Amino acid sequence: MSSSPLPKASKEWQKFFDAHAANYEQNPFAQHTEAEVEFLLSLYPLSRGARILDIGCGTGRHSIALARRGYKMTGLDFSKGMLFEAGEKAKAAGVQVQWVLADATEFKFPDPYDAAICLCEGAVGLVERGEDAEAHDSSVFANIAASLKPNAPFVLTALNGYSVIRQMKDEFIAEGRFDPNTMVSNYVDEWDLPEGQTRIQINERLFIAPEVVKMLRTAGFVVDNVFGGTAGHWARRFLSLDEVEAMYVCRKRP
Repeated sequence: MSSSPLPKASKEWQKFFDAHAANYEQNPFAQHTEAEVEFLLSLYPLSRGARILDIGCGTGRHSIALARRGYKMTGLDFSKGMLFEAGEKAKAAGVQVQWVLADATEFKFPDPYDAAICLCEGAVGLVERGEDAEAHDSSVFANIAASLKPNAPFVLTALNGYSVIRQMKDEFIAEGRFDPNTMVSNYVDEWDLPEGQTRIQINERLFIAPEVVKMLRTAGFVVDNVFGGTAGHWARRFLSLDEVEAMYVCRKRP
């Protein structure tokens, strides 16, 4: 496993994923890997041996599934715990994947890749309190673009801001849980995780599809489509307002 400097090693999200890594693949949304990989390859067919970069790879489930199909995979994540699990799973699967410990806002690769994926909110949206979410996600997109060949495909799934906004109420504004002027939500949530109920401090800037498309275009991508991206329900269909994630189907500009 190679690594790059992690100047913000005390990040709360890092701590969360390190602690959650051993149980991550027990989550219901992580049960559709094979179908998800087949759908990705239907969007942009790639020749066997193509080099693919998986940003925010977590425990490596997509990287490993693609490596089994003959692709040369690099998985990048800022969680040592997640990458440890990924390494163990790759050994068990009998495949080789390059695992890179790095922050998605601060990485560079000398040789450009043939394609990239960033799935299940793997890197975007993971901001700390007081951090500029637009600057954070824009940096991730710019780094991905810089790591790709011209016309190389990039598929992103990210939180669907429409869904969260539709759940907000005026009393949440009064309580300071949501600011409609900044589109930032700030509250403590209870997550039902495999290891049990866990209290999580949520600090999110809610981005809707046109905002994400604009950031992607600024970073150097052509956005071919925006689809519904909720795990287990990927298809060439319109994004539903109430689903958890959106899928952005892109290519690096020539």
